[in-house]
Amino acid sequence: MQRMTGEAAGRPMVAWRKAGQGPSVVCVHGAGVSSRELRPLLEALGPRHDAWSVDLPGFGANAGPARPLGLRALADSLADWLTAVGLDQLTAVGLDQAVLLGSSFGCQIAVDLAVRRPERVTALVLVGPTVDPAARGFLRQLLRWAHNAPQERASMAPLNLADYRDAGPRRLVEAFAEALRDRIEDKLPYVPVPTLVVRGARDRLVPQEWAEEVTRLLPAGRLAVVAESGHMVPYRQPHALAALVTDFLTCLTGDQATAAGRPQAQGPAR
Repeated sequence: MQRMTGEAAGRPMVAWRKAGQGPSVVCVHGAGVSSRELRPLLEALGPRHDAWSVDLPGFGANAGPARPLGLRALADSLADWLTAVGLDQLTAVGLDQAVLLGSSFGCQIAVDLAVRRPERVTALVLVGPTVDPAARGFLRQLLRWAHNAPQERASMAPLNLADYRDAGPRRLVEAFAEALRDRIEDKLPYVPVPTLVVRGARDRLVPQEWAEEVTRLLPAGRLAVVAESGHMVPYRQPHALAALVTDFLTCLTGDQATAAGRPQAQGPAR
């Protein structure tokens, strides 16, 4: 796995890459964490895709600015980084631009980028999309997180603690606050690209009803449920998720009419 550094808004952004032959898939981590918990998915995606996982500014290997960035600024940084590393170019396999795979809060960043800067994205994969409006408050989310925790692998806890240490308390609190403030449900109808929604069958943060609502709101969405997994499907079931991504992208590349006929919904003001 290669460590790569691109530049966004004058700052270096570190990412990891597992080079493959297929379409480029860029994985975006959740609130307060980093690419650490997405690297098992990169290993699983690598043989079939050009797989990337980026540390957003202020998280993981990226120091970031002194003041935490909001969701929109994080999405803009990701867009700039895509350009810096050449992932906004036409690929040889028929998919223009990168496929963004968001995990948890990463879904909110991916959706925001796709709505405001659709020229940067060719498709989305939303794994455990947050935040369910039925539990938008801090205490409700904390309760759901506590109920979900037993469904995750114990080996993920040290990675999360390292990520929280690297981010620092101020950036950590602001990341979760941004997740709660963002109304992803208002943006989903304006996502202009095909989207795969993925939920772990035991996910207590993203109940089945909310995953179905996310899919229904998307102009071109489909839902898949992964057995034997809680919220963090990329860490718990990386090979099952990689297979779903491959099937999804095979359908897109194999049906050029579908790719060319993306919904042309009008989004909110950029």
